Amino acid sequence: MTIIEQAEKVKIASQILVGISAEQLNQALNQIATALLAHEKEIIAANELDMEQGRLNRTPDARLDRLMLNEARIKGMASDVSDVAKLPDVLGDFQGFTRPNGLKVTKLSVPLGVVGMIYESRPNVTVDAAILCLKSGNAVLLRGGKEAHHSNQALVNVIKSALVESGLPADAVELVQDTSRETATQMMKLDGYLDLLIPRGGAALIQSVKEHATVPIIETGTGNCHIYINEFADLQMALDILINAKVQRPSVCNACENVVIDKAVASDVLPLIKAALEGHGVQLRGCQATTDIIAVQLASADDFYTEYNDLLLSIKVVDHIDEAILHINEHGTKHSEAIVTENQVYARRFLQRIDAACVYHNASTRFSDGAALGFGAEIGISTQKLHARGPFALKELTTYKYVIEGTGQVRK
Repeated sequence: MTIIEQAEKVKIASQILVGISAEQLNQALNQIATALLAHEKEIIAANELDMEQGRLNRTPDARLDRLMLNEARIKGMASDVSDVAKLPDVLGDFQGFTRPNGLKVTKLSVPLGVVGMIYESRPNVTVDAAILCLKSGNAVLLRGGKEAHHSNQALVNVIKSALVESGLPADAVELVQDTSRETATQMMKLDGYLDLLIPRGGAALIQSVKEHATVPIIETGTGNCHIYINEFADLQMALDILINAKVQRPSVCNACENVVIDKAVASDVLPLIKAALEGHGVQLRGCQATTDIIAVQLASADDFYTEYNDLLLSIKVVDHIDEAILHINEHGTKHSEAIVTENQVYARRFLQRIDAACVYHNASTRFSDGAALGFGAEIGISTQKLHARGPFALKELTTYKYVIEGTGQVRK
């Protein structure tokens, strides 16, 4: 089946979903959660095929971690699906008023229609995208990477069977079988079929979509995220936050890639960072001021622009907060940035002036996640400013239309 044929099927399914009640959609989601647990062994077996190929290809451990599915992760997926089913309905929300001439004007929340997803490595995105689109009344065309194809296929098979059992169209969730570059390019140009295309992956993928797509897109983040340790920071707190942001899951987009440190505390905190992070296997690279204090590799100019997605970290020493803000705004990807300080004036300055989707005071950037921030699952972190920014979750998967009701009014 060609990608055009699949897109046609998804478009028809999206038109059917418009008439499906919130209760039916939630029932389908709960059926998907049950089916994921029931088919756990088949999913793990499919994932092992992808993992084995990844090992043969000498894929870095951090990326293998993104790919891996095990019993705990599948249970987590099922739990996330159930949690999304419990979230308030985002369709049908309305704001209404009556004009002096008697016209009733209602702004009504409605689905986008057909959402396309191009993504890499992480099979959990398959489930997140499917359930969020379904909950918001959208159909979805998925195009995952070849490195996770067996896993994605197994997950989509489970989802489609659950949709059929729930009385919903199986074509509401479709997976592109051909993972070649050509199908990705085709998806970028599916005008008339896709209402929105969302890329989720590395900088090269997102840049390609930005350059070639003729359909509307949402730019989800490459995450060159920073932790700024201000001169008034609690240094133990700063160390704990940095370790969490760098080490917990180094392959994800909300992991810290760069730490910025005020010169006033650099001599105190840099030896602590070196001991702690190198103990976790992190390779450090630093500016000249950093290498004057601790023995690490000298960072290149490119290092400060790099999303490593691995156990690597760059360090920049600055004179003051304004230099830190300039450095972060210059080198960041507008994803997630954090300041550690006990100075409330500096905290407010940082939160106001940093240009990013998520800004933090005394907390890890790892909280840039739909579930962690209370939105349920999320498709990605939008780093653009229109039409949504930050966790791209249920509400962001809707648009609106105006319903105007009259009693025969004509315009004069």
